[in-house]
Amino acid sequence: MVFTGPLVRICISFLGGLFGAVCEIDVLLNDAENRKTAELKTEDGKVEKHYMFYDGESVSGKVNLNVKQGGKRLEHQGIRIEFVGQIELFSDKSNTHEFVDLVKELALPGELAQNRSYDFEFMQVEKPYESYTGTNVRLRYFLRVTIVRRLSDLVKEYELIVHQLASYPDVNNSIKMEVGIEDCLHIEFEYNKSKYHLKDVIVGKIYFLLVRIKIQHMELQLIKREMTGIGPSTTTETETVAKYEIMDGAPVKGESIPIRLFLAAYDLTATMRDVNKKFSVRYFLNLVLVDEEDRRYFKQQEIVLWRKAPEKMRKRNFHQRYESPEPRPQPVTAEQPEM
Repeated sequence: MVFTGPLVRICISFLGGLFGAVCEIDVLLNDAENRKTAELKTEDGKVEKHYMFYDGESVSGKVNLNVKQGGKRLEHQGIRIEFVGQIELFSDKSNTHEFVDLVKELALPGELAQNRSYDFEFMQVEKPYESYTGTNVRLRYFLRVTIVRRLSDLVKEYELIVHQLASYPDVNNSIKMEVGIEDCLHIEFEYNKSKYHLKDVIVGKIYFLLVRIKIQHMELQLIKREMTGIGPSTTTETETVAKYEIMDGAPVKGESIPIRLFLAAYDLTATMRDVNKKFSVRYFLNLVLVDEEDRRYFKQQEIVLWRKAPEKMRKRNFHQRYESPEPRPQPVTAEQPEM
């Protein structure tokens, strides 16, 4: 039986007054007017915009408490604010890992009879990783204000975004490889470098040295591979971020085809390696050929993506923290024959 009408509205109103917010918590950053914002996808795919910080920057501001008790005092067991860096695996949300947890006590146990404001500052906060939301994992930073109470705490979280910056790589070798199918196909491909910043352009060439099979289509794919967990429990998610059609039709011996792939057009993150022993994010260039019988041949090559510091920050000491060894060619899967 479902009841509708005035009785239901009265009950809802009563419950709302009983369990409604007794205190509104608001966080204001000191430099909010001048601080840049960045976008980050949420777990459900929506895009949110929050204030952006870099490693080593201080985080300061005010916590404003607006008491809504109709003249009554709000008893509490203390008020605190935390700066938190957290990794959450979507497959096990009950087991989050906090790799940064800084605490500032704002008030000792007592009562709130009126609105109050508290200043806070976390000096030169270490933020070792970049904010990230993927298919199976999320790395986030936030401020958490807690009013401790006997029955249930009042908690407000305020999201922040962290970007990790890097300087130009000292070594950035080009990628040259010769691949082929014995007595059928022999090609040589070359990319101008192996490490690219997120607004870079991948420039390359493909040379056809031997062509004895009929190629009808050829494309370059940019693949993102997210790996979570350790050992047997590792989960891998692969996403094709970009596709670039190199040619449509049959090549001939001696032909050379240029490649230009603009990375700024795509939603990319920096390469992340073994982040707190929880997850990695890696990128690969995948060269795909399709013959007239729809057989697919491919060759993968890992590249490193990094976030370039803005011009005015180049002289400051911002460096990415992940290790960046030279990318290695990847083994070919069983589903597609190797070239």
